[in-house]
Amino acid sequence: MTRIASRLADLGIELPDPPAPVAAYVPVRVVGGLAFVSGQIPTREGVVQAAGPVPSVVPPEAAVDAARLCAINGLAALRQALGSLDRVLGVVRVGVFVASDPDFTDQPAIANGASTLLVDVFGEAGRHARAAVGSVSLPLGVTVEVEMVVEIEP
Repeated sequence: MTRIASRLADLGIELPDPPAPVAAYVPVRVVGGLAFVSGQIPTREGVVQAAGPVPSVVPPEAAVDAARLCAINGLAALRQALGSLDRVLGVVRVGVFVASDPDFTDQPAIANGASTLLVDVFGEAGRHARAAVGSVSLPLGVTVEVEMVVEIEP
């Protein structure tokens, strides 16, 4: 078992098969020493797990869990593209989009669902720059979408 696979097992996380793209893009694009992970949504076995805006439809706690699931799906896509998550040297940047009611301003708290997971998995190498942005709607009506840029070994 690889180092990161062992860490995921310790955390009780089993990476799923990566979700298939829902439009004309690739899940991961590697350029030089960076891997760009396309926006991931909170799906499990092809089924959306959180839909609608925060907080009127989805409570903030559930949105945090949805952001975590998005990051897990991103790691699954990354593992498929790289062959092993042990090639990840560090998480550079994370973008988190949160479908929000107009008066909701706590997107950073929702984004912590993804950020905390990445630090739990990669340790200090999981610390990253981040944007947490409110949106009126997201693809397929989901609550959260997460994109990542990671530095990788060649």
